[in-house]
Amino acid sequence: MKILFATPECAPHVKTGGLGDVSAALPPVLARLGHQVRILMPNYSAMKVAGDVVASHDVLAQDQWPAAQLIEIDAGNGVPLLLLDCPSLYHRDGSPYVGADGADHPDNAIRFGFLSQVAARLGTRASPLPHWRADIVHANDWPLGMTPLYLMQARLADPGGTVAASVMTIHNLAFQGLFPMASADLLAVPWHQRGIDGVEFWGQLSMLKAGLQFADAITTVSPTYAREIQTGAAGVGLDGMLRARADRLSGILNGIDGAVWNPATDQLLPHRYGAQSLALKRLNKTALQARCGLQPRAEAMVFGVVSRLTAQKGIDLVLAALPALLAQGGQLAVLGQGAPALQQALLDAVARYPGTVAVSVDFDESLAHLIEAGADCFLMPSRFEPCGLNQMYSQAYGTPPLVNATGGLVDSVVDSTEASDGTGFVMPSADAAGFADALDRARAAFADRPRWQRIQANGMASRFGWDSSAARYVAVYGEALIRAGQPG
Repeated sequence: MKILFATPECAPHVKTGGLGDVSAALPPVLARLGHQVRILMPNYSAMKVAGDVVASHDVLAQDQWPAAQLIEIDAGNGVPLLLLDCPSLYHRDGSPYVGADGADHPDNAIRFGFLSQVAARLGTRASPLPHWRADIVHANDWPLGMTPLYLMQARLADPGGTVAASVMTIHNLAFQGLFPMASADLLAVPWHQRGIDGVEFWGQLSMLKAGLQFADAITTVSPTYAREIQTGAAGVGLDGMLRARADRLSGILNGIDGAVWNPATDQLLPHRYGAQSLALKRLNKTALQARCGLQPRAEAMVFGVVSRLTAQKGIDLVLAALPALLAQGGQLAVLGQGAPALQQALLDAVARYPGTVAVSVDFDESLAHLIEAGADCFLMPSRFEPCGLNQMYSQAYGTPPLVNATGGLVDSVVDSTEASDGTGFVMPSADAAGFADALDRARAAFADRPRWQRIQANGMASRFGWDSSAARYVAVYGEALIRAGQPG
């Protein structure tokens, strides 16, 4: 199949979260399975892309959409990268979604509407790539949410033509791409698609809802999350629609890239190690303590956090438990950015507990890897977590994670109990009491070195590669083609 993987971010070029990692890891595995895969993303001004420019293709102006260029890059991994170059939309300060001031780019609707429109165009006769058009357009999260709608429009306008099937993946249902309904004019949404059976969500236009409403297939990033989002508690107002479309909704657990996240080969670590050389992991703990200004105490239980600093991620639970955690001789190393109040509370803790709490409010890939390798236990008490990747990284690095029983966390972490060693520690409830329970069990296991080493070994023996998940995506693509009326 010819598969277009359309995404707003892709590591290592630009990454704000797990979507960037997924966009980097899944397409090459699909290519190794024998499919022709292309990645489409914007050409952001601050982005550094390694690879050779193969060609530049014109994207002609069409109706209200501007002219642009598709820069084709050979990234050296078997998956050409297509950069949508439109300086007026994508050359600016800040992240893909917000400016340097932290506020959303005011024209995000047109920025990502155009990305969606070009993604759809690559699946039609109007494809700007000579000799290639997609059979499947795989759209990721709300920035590509308009893609299935545009493909449906193309199908209706060209009933005799071959138009790609659409697959919409939800990485986090809480981010829905909401804009004033007046944006429908800018985004070429006809009147009959502006109602509750179209893009409308409580009086606004929802790009994500557009994708879910018109996609030939829907996936999300773990089996448990696929069930959770069909309930009122986690469906963020879209649970009814998702229940109605349950026949085309699949939960496929994300994987991790073992070429990037492998302690035996990780070039970002000062000391590489494996399951048979766990003694070297302690050297990374010493390096982490030195880099973060933590007291060089080998006996201290070092807890690590690499996360957006938000209530969703349970950072307030970590803060509430911090005095008890430190009183037991623990240390805390945090990397992330997020809600100003939580961010400031963590920075205040650094001043209050010098040498035992370290916080880096930054994006630092090398420190993220060092925390995974150097910490003893990784904290991830998310109130909801569609999939999560850090709990998988942690297990691969022999750093048992402490997680809440939600989404992909419960799908990928086996609770350590008195009856079974497991691979980590699962909270019995998403509150302070549940966090304290899991924390007490983690500390008790850490004090029992043989048991802790068994838990580490179990985690390092877990397999979180992409092969089985990629095969499931291929099956979903086949189902989408059938629904779209094309040969599979």
